[in-house]
Amino acid sequence: MATALETTGPRPRKDGFLGGSRGNAIWSWLSPIIWITAIGGLSYGGWTLFQKTVLAESSKAGPATGTAGPLTYPVVRSRLLVTIVDDGNVESAKNIDVKCQVAGGAAILWIVPDGKEVEEGELLVKLDQSTIEDQLNTQQIALGKTEASKIQAHENFEAAEIAVQEYAEGTYVKELQLAEASITNAQENLRSSENLLEHTRKMSRKGFATSLQVEADEFAVERSKLELESAKTSKRVLQDFSRKKMLKELEAKREAAKALQGSELAAFNLEKARRDRLEKQLGNCEIKAPQKGMVIYANDAGGGRYGSSQGPKIEEGATVRESQTILRLPDLSNMQVKMTVHESKVERLHIGMPASIHISGKEFRGKVSSIANQPEAASFFSASIKEYATIVKIDGVAEGLKPGMTAEVEVLVADLADVLAVPVSCTKELGNKTFVWVAGTNKHEQREVVTGQTNDKMVEIREGLKEGDVVMLNVKELYDEAIKEQAKRMPEAVDAEAKFGRSALKVDPNAPKNGGDRKAAGPNAAGASGGGFKLTVPEIMKQDKDKDGKISQDEANEQLKKGWSQNDTNGDNFLDRDEVKAMVERFAKKMREKQQNGGPPTGPGG
Repeated sequence: MATALETTGPRPRKDGFLGGSRGNAIWSWLSPIIWITAIGGLSYGGWTLFQKTVLAESSKAGPATGTAGPLTYPVVRSRLLVTIVDDGNVESAKNIDVKCQVAGGAAILWIVPDGKEVEEGELLVKLDQSTIEDQLNTQQIALGKTEASKIQAHENFEAAEIAVQEYAEGTYVKELQLAEASITNAQENLRSSENLLEHTRKMSRKGFATSLQVEADEFAVERSKLELESAKTSKRVLQDFSRKKMLKELEAKREAAKALQGSELAAFNLEKARRDRLEKQLGNCEIKAPQKGMVIYANDAGGGRYGSSQGPKIEEGATVRESQTILRLPDLSNMQVKMTVHESKVERLHIGMPASIHISGKEFRGKVSSIANQPEAASFFSASIKEYATIVKIDGVAEGLKPGMTAEVEVLVADLADVLAVPVSCTKELGNKTFVWVAGTNKHEQREVVTGQTNDKMVEIREGLKEGDVVMLNVKELYDEAIKEQAKRMPEAVDAEAKFGRSALKVDPNAPKNGGDRKAAGPNAAGASGGGFKLTVPEIMKQDKDKDGKISQDEANEQLKKGWSQNDTNGDNFLDRDEVKAMVERFAKKMREKQQNGGPPTGPGG
């Protein structure tokens, strides 16, 4: 059996993993589980480290008292630096992209090693040029044929041009001279015939010539007249018609030859331009460095926390597209850090905020230069995580930095001087309120506080504590007891108008659900009550007895006074309609969260 397993199963590799197709399949199936396990382990380790860090920070700002029993923290005034800390990658703020300029793309035959320092003019990449060489040879043949046609068309045009000049200045003139000579001969023949006729008539009167001779001479005169008229007509036809006709024909042939010459010249120029482009493409197969710098392969990573490589990988044998970036030559004197900030923190960042940057044991200063308005593309493992790319520009020339180095960036959001602050672990949320537990002699007091800004380690306390108070650090048991106590209270009502608008008040409370029987609405359909306190905006505003649009503490009932400090957001000792509406919305939101989480409903509280 062991032998069969060794023969048919995947053979183990030296590194302990399975090889072969089955090993790859098992590895691809186990990979997400290993990732999730690793992330869970890192999260647990990160939480443990965070707890230790909080206790360490707490001991610095205000040391916890007591070596045995509950840990406490004395409340003192101090300076609180509100910062956002995140990791990022160093990159150049100005890169020269080296792109593929070969039409249709090409395969990489040779490429300079990644990270190498190169000089200007040094060879970086050699692309496959065999296809371009074949195209260039074919193009040279086509160019030769069009050149021959161009030469023939040019000669034909010149011949046609000469033919027009030949007829206008030679052939026509000769034919005109012949026509004039014919007229002259005809005129001379006519005079001779007329003289002979006159002589014959004289001789006939003397009896020396017969009438037949006279008639013959008269016919000769008429014939000479006709010949003269014919010669004159031939001259007129030559001048008025034959000349124009022949010139038109010759000029048409000349213009046709000229057009053909232009066409053949254009065809030749087109083929020549194609040849020149191919020669340029052939030159583009060897890419040289435009400036001195360090070579960085353009293997961009995908977005998200666990982004994967996108697009073809830059390596020897890979095919690159036209205009695709192959290499980058970063400007090492102009560096920046790109980090991704979680959506819960990005709203606190603004352009121009100062930052402290830690890279490989060195510290630099910088400022936030840009914040993306769209989240980075998420990967499979972080589909629900929304992070925004933020660029922090490093001040001055940062010596010794290279692109891709990991940087820890701490952005200063606020510098709070002389404020009360306690560790975040001292505070707990119950409902829509925040509480701390103040240490007492016999019993710890649960006290509501109003918090301000936080740096994830310390939180500002604006109301509820005073300097000298001592708060509890390990409040888990106290918090659990408070949760149980809160669970005993009645659920608070939701202001339907605030949640759904005024149209919500028109909904029939007796409408059937999913075709079932109608059920009568309870007494709290429009607004539930708890402890005699009806939690709707109109009902609460009825306590405004003097009708000045706001409720004073004298006008408020005991239930409303309980959460006065939290609800009076502007601190004017009055509750206006907006503050009452915000109070109702906060409570409605908290009640929805409790119901969605399956927790017990809570009472109205303050």
